[in-house]
Amino acid sequence: MAKQTKAFVIRDFTPIDLSWVVDRHVMLYREEYGFDESFRQYVHGPVMAFYESFKKGEENLWIAEEEGVPVGMIAIVKADPMTAQLRWFLIEPEARGKGLGNLMMQTAVDFTREKGYSKLFLWTVSQLDVARYLYEKFGFYITEVAQHEIWGNVLKEERWDLNF
Repeated sequence: MAKQTKAFVIRDFTPIDLSWVVDRHVMLYREEYGFDESFRQYVHGPVMAFYESFKKGEENLWIAEEEGVPVGMIAIVKADPMTAQLRWFLIEPEARGKGLGNLMMQTAVDFTREKGYSKLFLWTVSQLDVARYLYEKFGFYITEVAQHEIWGNVLKEERWDLNF
């Protein structure tokens, strides 16, 4: 089912979108944060696992389009019967600052509530200031922090939780 605003259409994914999800994560995180090629498997493996075990009605991956061009994505993945994980949230640079992040977060949070999950969590890194601002705005809070050398960088990973 697609949602539409004046500028954006948010639609359910199709199998052809999956390679775009992986490629855009790898390219954008390399360009903006210096992540190395090892990041590809971190994204690719879980995206393919999501597709192979996809539970329609319990999880979803949405693609945002502007004038028919993909410009963003966000997913809700079932972790257990009462818990979901927010994953693969990305907005293309040219689509930022137009309210799309809010719209996509609202879509994901509303879906999670509607499906009866009691908790939603996500993992991010501390460098993603704009995304972290949105997480806080939507009521998420940090529950775990760990520093790792990953993807060619020393990064502080953060787990954020939202209880319903």
